[in-house]
Amino acid sequence: MGIAVEVNDLYKLYRAVRAVDGVSFTVEEGEIFGMVGPNGAGKTTTIECVEGLRRPDRGTVRVLGLDPQRDGYELRRRIGVQLQEASLPPRLKVWEALDLFSSFYPHRVDGKALLEQLGLADKRNAAFEKLSAGQKQRLFIALALINDPELVFLDELTTGLDPQARRAMWDLVRGIRERGKTVFLTTHFMEEAERLCDRVAIIDHGKIVALDTPENLIRSLGAEQRVVFTVDGQWDDTPLRGMPGVTRVEHIGERTVVYGRGEGLVGGVVGALERMGVRFRDLRTEQPTMEDVFLALTGRVLRE
Repeated sequence: MGIAVEVNDLYKLYRAVRAVDGVSFTVEEGEIFGMVGPNGAGKTTTIECVEGLRRPDRGTVRVLGLDPQRDGYELRRRIGVQLQEASLPPRLKVWEALDLFSSFYPHRVDGKALLEQLGLADKRNAAFEKLSAGQKQRLFIALALINDPELVFLDELTTGLDPQARRAMWDLVRGIRERGKTVFLTTHFMEEAERLCDRVAIIDHGKIVALDTPENLIRSLGAEQRVVFTVDGQWDDTPLRGMPGVTRVEHIGERTVVYGRGEGLVGGVVGALERMGVRFRDLRTEQPTMEDVFLALTGRVLRE
C-alpha cells in the first residue's frame, strides 16, 4: 500500500493562536484514518490545509503525490470533500444537485446508482429543505463521491445526528472503504473513531498527542476496567479496596464503581462481595474506550 497523505511539520496561525502546531502524520491508501479531539483542537484547520482550502504558514503537505496549493485543480479531480458546514439552495432538488456537481468533473459515476447505494433514490425529486438531517448528510456524501474519488474527506460527518442516523453513517463510511477508497475523517466522538478507524490521531491544542490503532492506544495506556453494580443501603467496601488489581472504588448514590486492571478483576469483585454477604444487583462491566485514552492524555473529558 502507498501513502495517500503525507504531512510534515504543519503550522497554521491565526494572530497569536497556533491552531495547528507542528503536526506530522501520514495516511495510507485504503485505510480509514481518523483525527479526533474536542471542538477547537485544530482538526478542521488541519484537514482544510490538506484539502487545499487553507494555506499553511509552514510545513509541507502532499496528497496523492500532489501539492494541494500548487496542484489544486488536478487534486480536486481526484478527491471528494464533505465539509463540516455546508448547505444548498433550499429548493434545489436532490437530482439537480447531483447533476450540477457531476458537471464539474470529466469523470463521474452513475448518479442514479449512487442515490440507490446511499438510500436516497426515493428522495430524488425532493427539495433540499425537505430532507432530514441524516438525508442531507447522505446527499453531501453523494456529492463527494460523484467524481469517483480516490480519497474522501469527511469532516465531523455525524455531528447533530441522532444515534440511529449516526450508525447508518458509519455503515456508509465502511462501504466507501470497501469500494477501494481511502477515507480521512475528523470527529470529536470517541466511539465513532473507535468503531470506524484503522488508525487514529488524537489532536489537542493543535498538537498530535498520540497516533496508533484504537486497540493499541487503549492497550498502551493501560486504561482501567470498571465493574459497576448497585447495593441497597450502607456497606463496608474495605475488602474491595485491598484486592489485587483494584485501583479505586467510587460510590455514586446506591451505585458502586470499582476501577482496576487484570483479567481476574470481575471474578475477584464478585467473589469478594459474596464472601462479604453483600447483596448486589445490576452488575455490568465497562471496558476501556477511546474516551478513556483521551482523558488519560489530556486530563479532560470530551464535550460536544
